[in-house]
Amino acid sequence: MRFARLGTSGSEVPVIQVDGRSFDLRSITADLDGSFFERGGQEAAIAAQEAGALPELPDAASLRIGAPVARPGKIVCIGLNYREHALETGAAIPAEPVVFMKDPSTVIGPFDEILIPRRSQKTDWEVELGVVIGSTARYLDSPEDALAHVAGYTVSHDVSEREFQLERGGQWDKGKSCETFNPLGPWLVPAAAVPDPQALSLELSVNGVRRQSGSTSDMIFSVAHVVWYLSQFMVLRPGDLINTGTPAGVSMGDPDVPYLAAGDVVELGITGLGTSKQSVGAA
Repeated sequence: MRFARLGTSGSEVPVIQVDGRSFDLRSITADLDGSFFERGGQEAAIAAQEAGALPELPDAASLRIGAPVARPGKIVCIGLNYREHALETGAAIPAEPVVFMKDPSTVIGPFDEILIPRRSQKTDWEVELGVVIGSTARYLDSPEDALAHVAGYTVSHDVSEREFQLERGGQWDKGKSCETFNPLGPWLVPAAAVPDPQALSLELSVNGVRRQSGSTSDMIFSVAHVVWYLSQFMVLRPGDLINTGTPAGVSMGDPDVPYLAAGDVVELGITGLGTSKQSVGAA
């Protein structure tokens, strides 16, 4: 059982998918957004589907797959959260989570086109576990309290322009917030269906060549720790997205591996959360 949004960009239909069938959720919610999660929409949707109260969406298989969550209120990212990735970039292993923000308007569908920014020479890939917040989290007492505030998990592609990020002013947001720089999905899998978010495999390939292969078990800071930690500095609200870091294998870590260019194709996936595929074009 999983949640998705199907249809043209800006007019996606929220659905719950069970056994390959997509059931229309518009009788319950206008969209899969913060309000949906805040008022217990997941539970209501599951109950309605199990009761046979939802109509099946016609021709669902032929529709575009949008991001599984409508534009988040904020995207919070964790940098250098895999030991080998930190080492490949020449960075020290962080003592606390490295936190930066990403423009929510970067979110696109999992099969939409990534646009290389004008004057970019170093557009890079990063497969990440995306964590969607389901209930407000502020000043949580401990990491043990954190996962109860998670609505679900998804595949997130934290596309990054390394020159903009590291060589143009000393902060990361410019290299992370370019148009189309966060393909998301294909689905949101409820937290209850992911018994251990630290036991998921992540993979990414470019033009059919495997570039990243890792496991969330290698995170320096676990999902629970990250949610708890962030809640000490900001209020996490329903529908917010956390990108939890990427394993080793990015272009920045190997001078012999070229950065992305128009015409490339990126494929990525996470165990149980599905796969996505983006072609690369020019802005």
